[in-house]
Amino acid sequence: MQFLTRIPVLWQTIALLTLSNVFMTIAWYGHLKNLASKPWWIAAFISWGIALFEYLLQVPANRIGFTELSLPQLKILQEAITLTIFVPFAMLYLQQPFKLDYVWAALCLVGAVYLIFRT
Repeated sequence: MQFLTRIPVLWQTIALLTLSNVFMTIAWYGHLKNLASKPWWIAAFISWGIALFEYLLQVPANRIGFTELSLPQLKILQEAITLTIFVPFAMLYLQQPFKLDYVWAALCLVGAVYLIFRT
């Protein structure tokens, strides 16, 4: 694990939050396709199981990130990553059509990232 200390904190945080978001998105929305015919409580239990892996990545990501980033920076970074993961998931996995609103939302988040990280 010595090699991890050579990776900048920001990139460690981004990598862990990205992986965390993959699990989060699957836990939150994957059941809409795969478990639609099952009772909600089955979907909830399966989602909780998937969410465990989200938290196993998200908690270290925030702890690592908080050593150099402010809490607002961590939150805005998380939201930008969430949209980056969610849009392809919605389009590719859940077959949702592309909307121009995704672009506008992404531009708003780019602006939020800029504003929260400027010094």
